[in-house]
Amino acid sequence: MSARPRTTPAPSNWNIANALTALRLVLVPFLGWSLLADDGESTGLRILALAVFLVAAITDRFDGELARNRGLVTDFGKLVDPIADKALMGMAFVGLSILGELWWWVTILVLAREVGITALRFWVIRHGVIAASPGGKLKTVLQVVALALYIAPLPAELLIVAHVIMTAAVLVTLVTGVDYVARALVLRRKAATHRP
Repeated sequence: MSARPRTTPAPSNWNIANALTALRLVLVPFLGWSLLADDGESTGLRILALAVFLVAAITDRFDGELARNRGLVTDFGKLVDPIADKALMGMAFVGLSILGELWWWVTILVLAREVGITALRFWVIRHGVIAASPGGKLKTVLQVVALALYIAPLPAELLIVAHVIMTAAVLVTLVTGVDYVARALVLRRKAATHRP
């Protein structure tokens, strides 16, 4: 009589990785309030906004690693993690544009790319997964650094550093967006040729 193969039980949704994802989502309205309150003029509130943004960005760095390394990947995490990421970055971009500190065209371009790539992933999901590329990770790092510099109450002469990094972030955002589209088309084409 052969022994039945053991099946690994699915991880609980109540785990540290999902808690970090949920924390990031909860921090989004606090970021919006601390950034936009007092028309962005309060140094104390800007420092608070910077702290909230950095804490939320750090959770994004660790929740995925924890989930993969400890076998804590769940459907909740797969669904909510990208939503929390987009909400955090979207709030920072939109908030800075509302304050007139970041050009609206940058915010619209970046958010359109993010929504477009998310839709693209859903379009090809039954054919395969488009994994995050090194360029995509670089894009995220550049965006986080640039946004942190814009949120920080820096003197005007130091904002040139934020402008330079944001310019690099926008360029990488565009290039990686084109790369994702190309990879999605290849994935669809391969799936079509292997279809019986």
